[in-house]
Amino acid sequence: MSDRPVIRPRRLRRSPLLRDLLQRTRLSLDDFILPIFVRAGKNIHQPIASMPGVFQMSVDVALDWLDERANEGFKAYLVFGVIEREKKDAVGSAALDADNIVCQMLRAAKQAKLPMLGITDLCFCEYTDHGHCGRLTADGKTVDNDATLELLTRQAIAHARAGADIIAPSGMMDGTIGALRQGLDDSGFEDVALLSYAVKYASAFYGPFRDAADSAPGFGDRHSYQMDPGRGADEALNEVQLDLDQGADMVMVKPAMAYLDILSAVRQQVHVPVVAYHTSAEYSMIEAAAANGWIDRDRLLLESLTAIKRAGADLIISYHGQTLAKLL
Repeated sequence: MSDRPVIRPRRLRRSPLLRDLLQRTRLSLDDFILPIFVRAGKNIHQPIASMPGVFQMSVDVALDWLDERANEGFKAYLVFGVIEREKKDAVGSAALDADNIVCQMLRAAKQAKLPMLGITDLCFCEYTDHGHCGRLTADGKTVDNDATLELLTRQAIAHARAGADIIAPSGMMDGTIGALRQGLDDSGFEDVALLSYAVKYASAFYGPFRDAADSAPGFGDRHSYQMDPGRGADEALNEVQLDLDQGADMVMVKPAMAYLDILSAVRQQVHVPVVAYHTSAEYSMIEAAAANGWIDRDRLLLESLTAIKRAGADLIISYHGQTLAKLL
């Protein structure tokens, strides 16, 4: 009897054609949502030091940038507003202004007939002087959940009126989806979809984003309302089901790479689209290592994003838009 192996998995790996033929997980530009940071002014294209290659942009610059991405084949963007610190207050009043920078971006995109879906991040951390995600409790120690729901609903209606296609609440307030769905429906916006940040951890992977959006908490942290990384998948699945029961159209897991087990568990439970957020720190670590010559950036990026999709993501929020346009 021959000692040579009969079963040879390598038979199906021996050529690029075979590998391509049998590849199950494929990335395309349709899989990605591109975040943008928009601020007031004209001709602003301000680098973000901790996120090389990412910029704060004025509406005019952002519109040109998005038009280029649309021509490449991207279908959606996620807009974050950035405002001057002197315009921030304890309740994030600027978030409720119907002419704030997010609403200006949405209206400009609709007026220009930009062929991309406009998604808005719905939160107050970028607009409050304390950097937390809503109105504080009387003792000033944490966010007042129920008082914040009313503010989030007003903010969502302003976004919908400005042209938002999808609204994505990110603050992890209990009952947010139900409050938004009722508020939007009562205001005639039944067709505006809700992408819930259903599974959002109190993570260290958001550091560069907080530089980009000027949204770091002025005291304490967000552990009292965002999820504990040490808890099990059962908590994540409970959060997802609560939001689905309240009317979420899509759900998100954030961060992505360090939580692929959670992403996979969510994918197995739900029958709605699942989104994963490839966060700012995930972006910055890849870029920093590549800048030092320690990694092959393109290969590592595609491998990372493939893993996220393989784990169950239908869509991925990524800051690597321009790189992906070249690679894919």
